[in-house]
Amino acid sequence: MNLLHTEVKKAKDLMEKAVEAVRREFTTVRTGKATPALLETVRVEAYGSVLPLNQVATISAPEPRLLTVQPWDRSLLGIVERAIQSSDLGLNPSNDGTLIRVPIPPLTEERRRELVRVLHRMAEEGRVSVRHARQMGKEALEKAKRDGKVSEDDERRHLKELQNLTDEHVAKIDAVLKTKEQEVMEF
Repeated sequence: MNLLHTEVKKAKDLMEKAVEAVRREFTTVRTGKATPALLETVRVEAYGSVLPLNQVATISAPEPRLLTVQPWDRSLLGIVERAIQSSDLGLNPSNDGTLIRVPIPPLTEERRRELVRVLHRMAEEGRVSVRHARQMGKEALEKAKRDGKVSEDDERRHLKELQNLTDEHVAKIDAVLKTKEQEVMEF
């Protein structure tokens, strides 16, 4: 009996992590408002390796439509500027010798729709992760039944619980998607 609860709990933990991953990914999608999380996906080649931007610079949003990036090492200014420019975020940074300013242009209708498609793809990846967690739990329950460790009724009850958890976590992803989609589409 404990085995079943352990497997269901493992699956639930994996599902929670999938929902959190989707939330984290959504923060990197531009909404027309400046947020330091927007630059989280930018990687900079520095000190012989590729590092996240926030590990080589301070990122702040002093205005609603402006991000500033201040590398801790001034020799990285050009490298950081090029990394932001070459990211797929569609941003055009400018470097004044000590600070990089990244103006956040208002989104066009076409770009908003493109971002919504990206959000839907990210959400689907999250749903796939949730379903994968369910599948792993289901296989563990079926194996326990085959090995004679649990009864058919217990297996059926826990499979139903797994499905309910799956539905609940997919609904959470859908709710986060709906909120972010509204944020992207508002003018």
